[in-house]
Amino acid sequence: MEVTQVIEASIVKLEINGELDASTTIEMDTVLKTLLEEGSVNIIFDCTNLSYISSAGVGVFISFVDDFKDKGGNFGFYNMQENVHQVFTMLGLDGILSIVAGEEEAKAMF
Repeated sequence: MEVTQVIEASIVKLEINGELDASTTIEMDTVLKTLLEEGSVNIIFDCTNLSYISSAGVGVFISFVDDFKDKGGNFGFYNMQENVHQVFTMLGLDGILSIVAGEEEAKAMF
């Protein structure tokens, strides 16, 4: 997995490329911890090239929901491939996490 970071105004866009599973969650965890420590709390995840996500991968996002909200921020996902979206839906997370179709819609959350 590779994560590319783009900062636009007060929003950080993270482009996720590859697979987010048990072996790559530590990297995503580190990225999110660093952003919180730096005060970057409005995050959008471009999932265009996220080809697979495991329950461990989803878990890393769930573990940060309250941390971001406590700091007045939030995060959302867009451009999910169908197989990735199905994992979020099966786990019932589409009602907890913001999942939208495109980047402009994701930016409008803030």
